[in-house]
Amino acid sequence: METIDQRLSTIFVAGHRGMVGSAICRRLALENGMRVITRDRAQLDLEDAARVMSFFESERPDAVIFAAARVGGIHANRTFPVEFLVENLNAQLATINAAFNAGVRRFLFLGSTCIYPRMAKQPITEDQLLVSPLEPTNEAYALAKICGLKLCQYYRQQHGVIYHSAMPTNLYGPGDNYHPEHSHVLPALIRRIHEAKESGAEQVTIWGSGTPRREFLYVDDLADALIHLLKLESPPDWVNVGSGVDQSILDTATMIARVIGFTGKIATDPSMPDGTPRKLTSIDLLKSTGWQPQVSLEQGLQWTYEDYKRRKADGTLRSV
Repeated sequence: METIDQRLSTIFVAGHRGMVGSAICRRLALENGMRVITRDRAQLDLEDAARVMSFFESERPDAVIFAAARVGGIHANRTFPVEFLVENLNAQLATINAAFNAGVRRFLFLGSTCIYPRMAKQPITEDQLLVSPLEPTNEAYALAKICGLKLCQYYRQQHGVIYHSAMPTNLYGPGDNYHPEHSHVLPALIRRIHEAKESGAEQVTIWGSGTPRREFLYVDDLADALIHLLKLESPPDWVNVGSGVDQSILDTATMIARVIGFTGKIATDPSMPDGTPRKLTSIDLLKSTGWQPQVSLEQGLQWTYEDYKRRKADGTLRSV
């Protein structure tokens, strides 16, 4: 098995307590001789540039995987655009700049496929970036992530460091956030349909028309893709990470209902926003480097629902 360059034996995972960061740490634990550095927000506020610089000067990691972000679904993005832009920009700028100034050789920045235009050609290739307007409902978050991607690209062009980015599609899996208003579509559906089953409801109503198509990737598949990218001597400046398969929100809700065992009706509410009509990524570039996803959506949903029930029972379910 290909191994990470031994010169990258110490890796700082920013955002290790989130769903993505936790999956990255699980995957890094499989790499021999790897030392993983983590800090929670109480220990290191990534928006505090002075503290971030002090951290890098003290710890001197060889590489960084930046999985820290303020994230949320359509409702959260529409309600708090200032926070989504400012908090993400501040944390990204402080961390990328401090890493370079401290001599960090490798920086892997995580963004999102929401960086691409609302009406991008499908499936979305990496060269679709900035060709037309963004989706208004998550524009602030997308702008922040585009800035992070571009800053890494510019550091690489100007200074020769391997600072590169990965743009995951919609993610799900163990440790997701199930907030009733601010979560992403898939955990929101899991919670709503589970609660409908528990209460004996005859119907669940989902936001929007149900027709938008979405692509989903199990978070441990993402973590594996990121480690794969770290093993490449010359990775792309940015690359899509997805499953390469999409389906409608209504079909996704129906699949979740089947996994959960809910037999009631699933209704739609067209008065609520749909967001981007379709968002399917091309993963041809990533596949050309030798990686492809392993977990099907139905299998991943089964594992995710088991994790949801277990965390709900023991009081560790994230819902903030």
